[in-house]
Amino acid sequence: MERREKRQRTGQGGRQVASAALILGAILFGLPGLALRGEPLYHREPLEELTPQELPLEPAVPTAPARDRGRVVRLQTKAGDIQELSMADYLWGVVAAEMPASFQPEALKAQACAARTYTVIRQDSGSGKHPEAEICGDSTCCQAYISRQDAEARWGLNAKEYSEKIQQAVAETDGLGVLYEGKPIQALFFSSAAGKTVDAVEVWGNEVSYLKSVDSPEGDEVPNYRTQAVFPPDQVKELTLAAYPGADLSGNPDTWFGEASRNSGGGVISIPLGGITLTGGQVRGLFSLRSATFTVTWDGSNFIFDVTGYGHGVGMSQYGANAMAGEGKTFRDILTWYYTGAQVGELW
Repeated sequence: MERREKRQRTGQGGRQVASAALILGAILFGLPGLALRGEPLYHREPLEELTPQELPLEPAVPTAPARDRGRVVRLQTKAGDIQELSMADYLWGVVAAEMPASFQPEALKAQACAARTYTVIRQDSGSGKHPEAEICGDSTCCQAYISRQDAEARWGLNAKEYSEKIQQAVAETDGLGVLYEGKPIQALFFSSAAGKTVDAVEVWGNEVSYLKSVDSPEGDEVPNYRTQAVFPPDQVKELTLAAYPGADLSGNPDTWFGEASRNSGGGVISIPLGGITLTGGQVRGLFSLRSATFTVTWDGSNFIFDVTGYGHGVGMSQYGANAMAGEGKTFRDILTWYYTGAQVGELW
């Protein structure tokens, strides 16, 4: 009796195990069919096809920032075409055009934030120079822009590395910009300063709370940081009179330029030329100098302009940002240093 009951229990247990095995097999063999009928449940390469050298050692570069991907920028290219791009794709082209891709990652992030902030301001204000677009790719009007294809062709063997660095800088600052009292700022930037940036009021005559003069750490490591331009007197006379016919350049050339007035960054605020007073920016434009931080001397045969830095000098210095990043500063440190009293936050 006991042996018969034991055999019955054993038979029932065997049937239960067999049933469970059948059900489990149906589930396992059914999963591929479910995946084929809909989205795959997951995807990975078979482990046997990956060697240790091929296994990913670092996380993939983010490719789809949530906020930037959801905002459209209407761009007029330098060729005059109108393109609609996501903010992420547009900023990639701006950072690639405006800052060397070899720069430190935190400097590239600071550039992405400044460019994003500048873009939002342009989108809100518009421009009569390109009424069909919110912004253009001309740096003399808005911001420089380069297509991914052109940038990667220019970078050659470094194309993959540089492309991913810029993509990561844009992705890791997704939607972030520079704010002052909760509002986007005029996030001006330029190439390199002569030890200090320049207060906006000293360049354009308008007081801007967040565009003050601050120390900037770049120096002779910057390419063409110190340049020299030489002009014979006939050329100085020709260029000056074409732009300012009221100037008197009839006397000895060593009397043509007077003593310069300088700003907090060492740049020229104003300087007399032929009896009229020009701003440092006007002289810079007249003689195509790299910045308004210059001295001019007469050597008996030519005028010699000794120039330091590159750009208008207001806002964030790009080479200064790179130097700060090299010292371990973050993009937030950089932006709040160059834009006095500002904060980094979401733009939308």
